[in-house]
Amino acid sequence: MGVVLARPETGSIPTGPGAYLFRDAHGRVLYVGKAKSLRSRLSNYFAPPASLPERTLQMVAAADAVEWIEVRNEVEAVFLEYNLIQRHKPRFNIRLKDDKSYPFLSVTLDEEWPRAMVMRGSKRKGVRYFGPYAHAYAIRETLDLLLRTFPIRTCTKNKFERHQRLGRPCLYAHIEKCAAPCVGAIERDDYDRLVAELLEFLDGDTAPVLDRLDKQMHQSADALEFERAARLRDQINSVRKVIERQQMVAPKEEDLDVVGLVEDPLEAQVEVFFVRRGRVVGRRGLVVDKVEDVQTPALVGRVIEQLYAAAPAEDVPREVLVPVAPDDLGLYEEFLTEARGSRVGVRVPQRGAKRELLGTVTHNAQEAFARHKLKRASDHNARARALTALQNALGLHEAPLRIECFDISHIQGSEIVGSMVVMEDGLAKRSDYRRFKVRRQEGQDDLAAMEEVLTRRFRKYLDERDEGARKGRRFAYPPNLLLVDGGKGQLGVATRVLEELGLEEIDVASLAKRFEEVYVPGRSEPVQVPRDSEALYLLQQVRDEAHRFAITYHRQLRDKKMTRSVLDDVPGLGPGRRARLLKQFGSVKRLRELEESELVELPWLPGKVGHALYEHLHGRAGGGGRADA
Repeated sequence: MGVVLARPETGSIPTGPGAYLFRDAHGRVLYVGKAKSLRSRLSNYFAPPASLPERTLQMVAAADAVEWIEVRNEVEAVFLEYNLIQRHKPRFNIRLKDDKSYPFLSVTLDEEWPRAMVMRGSKRKGVRYFGPYAHAYAIRETLDLLLRTFPIRTCTKNKFERHQRLGRPCLYAHIEKCAAPCVGAIERDDYDRLVAELLEFLDGDTAPVLDRLDKQMHQSADALEFERAARLRDQINSVRKVIERQQMVAPKEEDLDVVGLVEDPLEAQVEVFFVRRGRVVGRRGLVVDKVEDVQTPALVGRVIEQLYAAAPAEDVPREVLVPVAPDDLGLYEEFLTEARGSRVGVRVPQRGAKRELLGTVTHNAQEAFARHKLKRASDHNARARALTALQNALGLHEAPLRIECFDISHIQGSEIVGSMVVMEDGLAKRSDYRRFKVRRQEGQDDLAAMEEVLTRRFRKYLDERDEGARKGRRFAYPPNLLLVDGGKGQLGVATRVLEELGLEEIDVASLAKRFEEVYVPGRSEPVQVPRDSEALYLLQQVRDEAHRFAITYHRQLRDKKMTRSVLDDVPGLGPGRRARLLKQFGSVKRLRELEESELVELPWLPGKVGHALYEHLHGRAGGGGRADA
């Protein structure tokens, strides 16, 4: 494998710190790195090919250009590298992937009356997160126990506002799991105090809560208020149950994260235990795809970067325990110190309780890694075999690592739409899916519709390639295999479009539904792909996904058109509320069957809008058009 990347003039590369990017011929970022000295670091990539590690050689061979960004110091280079990796997701960079979506217990401090809730996914500003927890049921049980002592709201904004209008609280207030701020049953200062105490408790400061409840229980018993004393006793029991679930692993004042790591040449498993006030309050598991050639110290550094570069300051602990010290330990301590706003240490425990704790976390990582490898082995091998078999069966120039499939959907020539779905490395890449509303509505001409969709897609690719745009590129990368749903006619259209646009290097095939026949250019007969082969199964899978995606879009347009004459004219009934009405009740016909009180009482629909909808559906406001969806 030869190195084709042109070496920049040595004098043109800065000697200071910064980040660098390797791009391929299409402008796609292949790799992002950081360096204390950009000139010294980049010179390593232009050493004799035989001296380069295998994966580095593959990256350099695929690269067409290298560029760099200089910064003031090494810490800034770490943050810049992280941001560039998150933005471009380069294929040759190590990637940390959650092996599952963990739930968090969160408190929405950005709301007027903060609420407690279980949340997954990306974090947002103004919300305090605790966890993550391994199981959703555990966090829901924990929240249910805590509400007995800290009865803050858990309801949605719509439900809160509905009970504000009604002037009566919901069931949670009656069973003493909500202080009912919606009806003014608690003063703002008292509610804020409840929220603050809950946050302190979740942070691990549990003793003040127990002391306060115990004192109040005895005072109530002395005053012969036995019912109140019994309720306080139950609250104490609930709090103690929550505390018992949090394993005590360190002295009370300690805040630290423990990172366990096991690896093989291709992947690694990372387990992180979050310890606050000496208790394990959450854990997280991640899988690392080792697409770079890195030793364990460098890998630990990459893990630290990706765990904490975008974390809020309150999520960065005073100490991080790791199995091996990262390269340039001082740099990573400075990086974490800047992220937290106060001093952070990175330690490799050698003995004692912390060494035992690291061993426990590492053992968890070993078990998780074994489960992951068992699960992935069959999937990965099957995908690799299918791609190789498909390349051989169709005589493709290269393995079809990126497959794009197009389908057309309509009913008797109305609402014609096209879909584009993408598979990369045998897996669906939904972020690259696209849908097209065909502009030339000329009856049932599927071939003309396919020509329009393909032309729009590949003209956009050419425009973005020629413009060299770096942002918002929706069609920036060509496929290795273009697959169209249909027979020889659709194949001819696809071939003609690519020839007219000068993209003959893209391989093309079509898959006919009736007999699952595969056609390629230059052959009058279908390619003989065994019926039970993984190659045919892969083609069927991507074709069926394109069909599903096209049908879904077509139905959305059809439903929108069918309901327009009635629901679009109701004052205050926007697209979101119309969609929710139809999702909840199924059709306009069912909406007409509802009583006015049923519409007005919908918690998420304002009363005046519900009244207007009822009047409109029954022909009392100039509506009355029939559109039963």
